[in-house]
Amino acid sequence: MKKTAKIVRMVTPDHLCPWGIKALDLLKRKHFKIDDQHLDSMDANKSYKDEHGYDETPQVWIEGEHIGGYDQLREHLGLSPDPNEGETYQPVIAVFAVTFLMALTTCWALWGELEVIHIAELFIAFSMCVLGILKLQDLKSFATGFVQYDLVAQRYVPYSYVYPVIEAGAGVLMIAGIFTWVAAPLVLLASSIGAVSVFKAVYLEKRDLSCACVGGGSSVPLGFISLTENLMMMAMAVWMIVKQF
Repeated sequence: MKKTAKIVRMVTPDHLCPWGIKALDLLKRKHFKIDDQHLDSMDANKSYKDEHGYDETPQVWIEGEHIGGYDQLREHLGLSPDPNEGETYQPVIAVFAVTFLMALTTCWALWGELEVIHIAELFIAFSMCVLGILKLQDLKSFATGFVQYDLVAQRYVPYSYVYPVIEAGAGVLMIAGIFTWVAAPLVLLASSIGAVSVFKAVYLEKRDLSCACVGGGSSVPLGFISLTENLMMMAMAVWMIVKQF
């Protein structure tokens, strides 16, 4: 016999509570028999919370026992918080995984083979473009994180607004193989400064900071991944310069 659950959530013509939808989905996937009760207006939602002393909706009961909101439901079911709390490398892993697959498929589409050098070139160039986009979508937020550890940005804040342009622009030029004489030296300079800055902040000063590599406000810890990003850019720049001779 199925266990029973009740959920009270806001469902109005103008708004579907996302946490209510997620809570209902969890209960369905756990095979509960659900009594799904709707609050059909903002006023009804407010009155319900005021009357019962709740801070939020949805509210969930399982087998008559009050569980609480969406977060409490996940905890009751033995699930991790949503969204994940604390530091995570997930954003960087997502970028590198997708750009690597892009490099593989592009290499195959253009040359009909998976040649290591071409894959490496495209992977780094695609990664630079995507990471640049993530920074450019909110430059002020990126700059706030970047100035906490970058040695040049600490002395000249406008550099933090230029860095993403250098990263994304150089990536585009490297994909096309044009203006290497401009792109490669700029990337080499910026990434060298970045590598020194990260090494100093993390390994010498032992500072606990978030990395601005995927944009401002991220929960990616500053450390090995950030250093790797800069070292990859340095390697790409040196390789592109060497190829010219």
